[in-house]
Amino acid sequence: MADIAREDDTVELAHPPRFAMGERVASRSVIRNDGTYRGYDIGAVLVHKGDVGYVRSIGTFLQQFYIYAVEFTDSGHQVGMRAKELCTLDHLPDDVLAQLGERAALLSSLR
Repeated sequence: MADIAREDDTVELAHPPRFAMGERVASRSVIRNDGTYRGYDIGAVLVHKGDVGYVRSIGTFLQQFYIYAVEFTDSGHQVGMRAKELCTLDHLPDDVLAQLGERAALLSSLR
């Protein structure tokens, strides 16, 4: 365990979780199997950028980070992800919705 590199000094646990249980989120990056997902080779793609899922549970890692268990309904995968790897689809700020204009209505069709 001594070789775990902490990429930043931020302690997310000092604040409430960024996402809530049941919240609809999208992946901001490709997620590959690091060896902890059974039945798939290491390096296999589990989640593609833009895949939509739902937060099923919230845990912690290293007493520093929140880990969100996200169920991606299209693939059936449930993957643990950090907040920086996710984007909400349910609680977008008003200025973002304004920039999306008519396309904001399309968000409700993403499941």
